[in-house]
Amino acid sequence: MNRRFHRWTVPALAATALLGSLTLAGPAAATAPLDGATTATATQEDGLRAAAPKITRAEEIRRARLWLTANGGKPVPYSQHKNWKDGYRQDCSGFASMALRLPKSGPNTVALKNDGWTKPIKMSELRQGDLVIKANSNDPNHRHVVIFDKWESGKKSYSSYEQAGHVGTRHATHSYGLKSGDGYHAYRPVNLSD
Repeated sequence: MNRRFHRWTVPALAATALLGSLTLAGPAAATAPLDGATTATATQEDGLRAAAPKITRAEEIRRARLWLTANGGKPVPYSQHKNWKDGYRQDCSGFASMALRLPKSGPNTVALKNDGWTKPIKMSELRQGDLVIKANSNDPNHRHVVIFDKWESGKKSYSSYEQAGHVGTRHATHSYGLKSGDGYHAYRPVNLSD
């Protein structure tokens, strides 16, 4: 009985070894192109970030102010689907991208936060030109980014530039990120030169 078991075990083990090696080789071969594609995408994103020119905070704010009157003396209207004459999307992240001279039409709010365009900082470290971002929502209508301008009321609020729904470009006072749990956090654009 041991011999019979042994006779069937050797071929079974050989077949299992062959199938195992094919199984192991299959995913490796399949993931090689995917890994290459992922690397290519990461390289493309790195290239885009490298293509974003260095900009001073003063230049960023000057550019943000342009949209306050760029529409025949009125603010640029808000749209998640249209680009303004300068090639940037007319939503909040397109506006921030325009002000920072990022590649057109601009990364969206989630990409501004997650894809290396910014780095997280504390709210107390905000300086003119930094961003306050809410990106942790599956609904694009509940994401937002504003460009910090200056502190107001003993740091209980601040003024900022933004592209807001139903309003367009505006300079307004906010307290986003100053209340625990509202989902807003401070970020510093990596292409700022000062």
